[in-house]
Amino acid sequence: MFSGTLNRDLVLERWDDLLRVAGSVKMGWVTASLLIGKLQSYRRQNAMMRALQEYGRLIKTIHIVRCLDNPEYRRAIGGQLNKGEQLHNLRRFLFFANEGEIRRSQFEDQTTQVLCLNLAANAIITWNTVYMAEALEAARAEGLAVDDDDLTHIPPTLWAHVNVYGKYEFDVEAGSRRTGLRPLRQAPAASA
Repeated sequence: MFSGTLNRDLVLERWDDLLRVAGSVKMGWVTASLLIGKLQSYRRQNAMMRALQEYGRLIKTIHIVRCLDNPEYRRAIGGQLNKGEQLHNLRRFLFFANEGEIRRSQFEDQTTQVLCLNLAANAIITWNTVYMAEALEAARAEGLAVDDDDLTHIPPTLWAHVNVYGKYEFDVEAGSRRTGLRPLRQAPAASA
């Protein structure tokens, strides 16, 4: 399945430079996009760029082997991909106007529109997270067994309780007087 070989010597020769670049990006001294732009601006690929590519091939190979060898790893990746898709679905749900297209011509207007979408999505996720934690604590207080491993399968991107077509009123004064969270809704008792 694999073809080609890794140029190990090139990676080892440039190891100190690779660490310096990784540290610079991690510390925020340089952005990854600026680094890549600078490296790509050279007419020929320089040794540093080739070393980064070789190291990237090594990481990619390790990832592919882990995927082929470990079903748990594949499931974990699938779960993370599903979380990303759930976030996209939430944003699609919120961004219903103009069939979900950004139709502003000015870059600043487009940026404002995208930032507002992110703000709305983040507000819903935060609200869900806070109230889901409260509901879990209430369930535990009632003596229900809650397995922490199961919690990884509960997404904070739910939106069934959100009315995007309604009118909204924000009473800032009443909100500033409120303390704590709103009471949790109780599920209807199951009939025997």
